[in-house]
Amino acid sequence: MTSVFTRIVRGEIPAFKLYEDELTLAFLDINPAARGHTLVIAKPELPGLLDLPPELVTATALTTQRVARAIVAALKPDGFNIIQNNGSAAGQVVFHFHIHIIPRWEGDRSVKLWRPGTATADDLRVVADEIVAHL
Repeated sequence: MTSVFTRIVRGEIPAFKLYEDELTLAFLDINPAARGHTLVIAKPELPGLLDLPPELVTATALTTQRVARAIVAALKPDGFNIIQNNGSAAGQVVFHFHIHIIPRWEGDRSVKLWRPGTATADDLRVVADEIVAHL
């Protein structure tokens, strides 16, 4: 099934486009977490980060940086979040690779992304070893 983002790329659904090039598109989120909440998508319909070829990883990162600079210049937020969800368990709803740019202001009511936990040095060493074994 064609994703809503592919339909935006094709011009079948309107969007408030901010930037577009051959490989990427940036547009305002219609359900914004904050004023200026923007989505940067890879134009090819691929579900997640691990599905992207290197040139699309590079292109979406560069577009994200370019658009984030414009958001900061235009809206003057105190900061911003860059969020990219992979899989249902991570909160991904549209299975077409996209990056959220969410402007933040001191005292805003946007939800904190996580509560800091704790880990011992031994716990961290075990996890690091497990990950490094696959690099």
